[in-house]
Amino acid sequence: MRILHVVTAFPRTPDDVIVPWLVELLRRLRAAGYGIEVFTSAYRGGGPDQYDGLPVHRFRYAPARWEDLTHDEAAPDRLKRSWRYRLLAVTYVVGGAWGVWRLCRRQSYDVVHVHWAMPHALFGWIARWTCRARIVTTFYGVELRWTRSRLGPLRWMIRRAARSSDRAVAISRSTQADVQQLGRLDVLVIPYGVGIAAEPRTTTPGSGTPFTILFVGRLVARKGVEVLLRALSRMAPQLDARAVVVGEGPELEPLRALAAHVGVASRVTFTGRIAWDALASAYRTASVVVLPAVLDDRGDTEGLGVVLLEAMQLGVPVVGSDLGGIPDIVEHETSGLLVPSGDADALAAALVRLAQDPALAARLGEAGRIRATELFGWPAVVSRWRQVYDGLRRAL
Repeated sequence: MRILHVVTAFPRTPDDVIVPWLVELLRRLRAAGYGIEVFTSAYRGGGPDQYDGLPVHRFRYAPARWEDLTHDEAAPDRLKRSWRYRLLAVTYVVGGAWGVWRLCRRQSYDVVHVHWAMPHALFGWIARWTCRARIVTTFYGVELRWTRSRLGPLRWMIRRAARSSDRAVAISRSTQADVQQLGRLDVLVIPYGVGIAAEPRTTTPGSGTPFTILFVGRLVARKGVEVLLRALSRMAPQLDARAVVVGEGPELEPLRALAAHVGVASRVTFTGRIAWDALASAYRTASVVVLPAVLDDRGDTEGLGVVLLEAMQLGVPVVGSDLGGIPDIVEHETSGLLVPSGDADALAAALVRLAQDPALAARLGEAGRIRATELFGWPAVVSRWRQVYDGLRRAL
């Protein structure tokens, strides 16, 4: 069975950190016997035509020196920056449509799996018309919110993608409900998988060490790092609480300024992007991992929250906002703690509870490890995708 995955960006080098969860899924599907290929955009003139044995078809959409709409930064963030990126969005759609038509004229696929329906639904429709492929569409939530808040004229594309796909899949129950509002009721939920190359920690940070609050993610408004800094400023000094913020993004300097403004600059470390070995070490030494997600000015928030799954799989207690896909991961008071989005006082109170009650932290960490492994581990996720593809195979 030949399956073409249509994605915005795909790794260019072995150490490229783009969509690691998707790369691992495709590896495992290939190992299960599926013929997996990738259709994606070029970056500054090209990119390798295979990655870890996976064939990668990259389409061109601009002169090489301008071809940077994707990969190193989210395309919507770049679109806000200048007219050049808005023009590139148009040439991206044209180049991708032409590229997928040419590819499907040369090769035949049983299934075309579309990630990010806007604008990739168009590429899926062209593939269906050209090589009679079945269409699977994964919805991540953000594209639905964009069309509601900023891109209303393109809502028809999302609605048609939901209704015309042979299978519609959402990464969380929150996103499932959004897709169902478009008129497609039989929406499956299949989350990201997680399976990191590290064993669960066997010891927890002991007394006499700082209470270390770890955040991992891109520094953009929807991640809610501002809420974390304000919460830290509300925690009593005797708790010796410190925050480690791992990641890069446009909010870095404003967050540094906020840390100084609320008086916690000496207790916050901004590490930037770090290698996986260093990240695994940061998880292991963290007292808690937080994802205080909020709605940004585009109405965007966390579709799921992979960093929470990574922490949970290592047995680290987690605290997240009760927003987006996070409640799919965290059962409040059972496998972690949930707090109201944007509420720095509530976040501070949750962190103080964990700092003052090591037994609670240990219990939540162990329950989270079991939940992440059983429900979000790769065997469970791959099994669900095999059911989707094999169901389409029987219908061919």
